[in-house]
Amino acid sequence: MNKLIFRTSVLASATLAAFTLSSCRDSDNAMMTDMAFQRTITFENVVTPKDFVQSGSFQGTETPVIMPGQSVSIKFSAGKTQALMFATMYGASKDWFFASQQPGIKLFDSNGNAITGDVSSSVRLWDNGSKDDTTGQVESKPIIQVPNVDASQLMKLNLSYNDVSSEFTLTITNKSDETAHTTPFSPGVWAVSNYNGSQLLNSAPFFTPNALSNPEITDIAQMGNISKMMTKLNANTGIMTGLSPALVVVYRGDKNPIYELGKSDSGMGLKDIAQFGNVTKLQNTLKSLSNVKGVYVAGNAPVAPGSKITANFKAEPGDKIAYATMFGFSNDWFYANEQNIDANTKGDLSSKTSLFDSGTGIDQYPGAGNHQALFGGTPQSENVIISKVGTQYPVPAVQNVIKVTIN
Repeated sequence: MNKLIFRTSVLASATLAAFTLSSCRDSDNAMMTDMAFQRTITFENVVTPKDFVQSGSFQGTETPVIMPGQSVSIKFSAGKTQALMFATMYGASKDWFFASQQPGIKLFDSNGNAITGDVSSSVRLWDNGSKDDTTGQVESKPIIQVPNVDASQLMKLNLSYNDVSSEFTLTITNKSDETAHTTPFSPGVWAVSNYNGSQLLNSAPFFTPNALSNPEITDIAQMGNISKMMTKLNANTGIMTGLSPALVVVYRGDKNPIYELGKSDSGMGLKDIAQFGNVTKLQNTLKSLSNVKGVYVAGNAPVAPGSKITANFKAEPGDKIAYATMFGFSNDWFYANEQNIDANTKGDLSSKTSLFDSGTGIDQYPGAGNHQALFGGTPQSENVIISKVGTQYPVPAVQNVIKVTIN
């Protein structure tokens, strides 16, 4: 009898304890649900667009002046639709200069293939209209082509191309000694206009034919002085980019589910974001992970400079968030949070954001690589670890490209 009473008491106690624990868990779950919150995350493209993605100068090897019979080379990167503009003085003149037609020397054919070999037919000889050709007296006339002089007979232009790096080499040779118009060439300037996905930001670099000249090209045409033009170019040259729609994930644990620094791409879909700005594969993969509580996408189209995208997400105390968006004018780069972020955080997260190389595609100059999605290309494959983007290219600081905030 006593044994029966004991067993019954134990059973009752266990039942009560189980009920109590269950009630506590239900109460905790209800409390957590009550403490759930909603936040809005915003990604803003704050980059300042510049006219030119690359620019520079050139001069002779022995002296700044390029004498008859001498050559000089320029290295630069470009993608389809981009062109190279250059300018140098026809030294034996009052105000003539060499340059191509606008927007510059054509670098790719209609099929997207690089143009190589002799492109001397691209060069023109221009009269700046700022001095009388005979007396040297100041005048004010529009820039026009010099009549009856074939510039390609005075200057030879030859292009070579490296498809892996999307880098061209232009060799300029002074062959005026082979003609009746022997002349030195002054130091010169060159530039490649930025492309925003639909048009060049500057389709008439340096000068406008049939219009009055400007101080920068006038100094080149009259004196071979490139100082003013270089000051202007330096102020208007820089890497820009669009951003892709951003993927945002709410998760538990200490491991960022989007990427792991120092490890190769896992194949879950990060590559699709880093190379093409496509979030679909990674979005679907993350939804299947047990530690992921929610996956959200901000935006549905490329984010141009000055534009922003937002997403609302739900989370509970103890949750973390992670995010990723493509550096659009690259082969395989992405912005993401480098540090773990509590989902309940508010404010500016830009300082927690870094630019990463996914290690899945060979890099080219940002905004000037023919294998980049910007130009309809596909990156050439590589398989290296995910790392922070270094200093090989003059990429603007993170806070000068992207601003991430939670409210």
